[in-house]
Amino acid sequence: MNRISPWWDRARHADRRPFLEARRTVTKALRAWFDTRGFVEVETGVLQVSPGNETHLHALNTTLTMPGGDRVTRHLRTSPEFACKKLLVAGEQKIVEFARAFRDREHGVLHLPEFTMLEWYRAGSSYDVVIADCIAVIAIAAQATGIPRFSFRGRQADPFVEPERLTVAAAFDRFAGIDLLSTVIGREGDRPALAAAAQGKVRITDDDNWSDIFSKVLVEHVEPHLGQGRLTVLFEYPAPEAALARVSPSDNRVAERFEIYACGVELANGFGELTDAAEQRIRFVQAMNDKQSRYGERYPLDEDFLAAVAQMPEAGGVALGLDRLVMLASGASRIDQVVWAPPAEDA
Repeated sequence: MNRISPWWDRARHADRRPFLEARRTVTKALRAWFDTRGFVEVETGVLQVSPGNETHLHALNTTLTMPGGDRVTRHLRTSPEFACKKLLVAGEQKIVEFARAFRDREHGVLHLPEFTMLEWYRAGSSYDVVIADCIAVIAIAAQATGIPRFSFRGRQADPFVEPERLTVAAAFDRFAGIDLLSTVIGREGDRPALAAAAQGKVRITDDDNWSDIFSKVLVEHVEPHLGQGRLTVLFEYPAPEAALARVSPSDNRVAERFEIYACGVELANGFGELTDAAEQRIRFVQAMNDKQSRYGERYPLDEDFLAAVAQMPEAGGVALGLDRLVMLASGASRIDQVVWAPPAEDA
């Protein structure tokens, strides 16, 4: 079997060099954009007590030896979100971070175990403002490289035209023929109702819960249609998928959560931030109980973060995959083409 040359091979690096130059150009343009709008660029710690508390999110772990000889477990962050929100409580108003993040069990055309997450937060702003930021940031990246349209696996999207705005419920109705909100009661998902609605559309197992079925329909029937011809802003996620977003004050079945797609590729995931610490604790505990039952592991809760949430101002925030954005803006076909030192293929 022929072994692929390492990323530091001179010929291979020369092939990747235009994509890496595009990364430099995009990053420079984005830093200038945030700076002119009064954002403070921050740097937060990689080692955390908790890497995040989502069921299907897997962290990389390490052990620290303290001065007294005690050994403690720390996790490489999956996002700088917890630390950034603490900075909002500390008094920062507009912050941005080009953050190195780490996730286990992720390696492929669109995934790397180590990647760059571009996150920013606005105190006192709605998530509509952050959506507008995202649209501008994506256009800035395309403008920086001079690419007129994004292309990926036969799909195209114009980053300069007005995006399509689609609620999750409308997307499920259009692409899967499912009345999603009829399967949401208050803030809980009705598993039997969604299973019946999705029967024959996706494979459903006995241990699939409401969120599992939701994810299968989203991935198989909805996401392939998003970001075609133009960007798609998918918003008003159902309350069971709220994560760290607050529930909509106008309809408790949906949350102030959005994602942005181009060419079927998810680029950003943002929230109108939840500031109810008790509710956030309940969500974290439920997620960790689910993780324990599925994967035999759980991560501790960051009690400092929960204490901060109780004092956090209303805010909007978003995480955008910088590597994915550069991939589309440079015309690359794989995410590792736009990373200066990608992980070994046989790792």
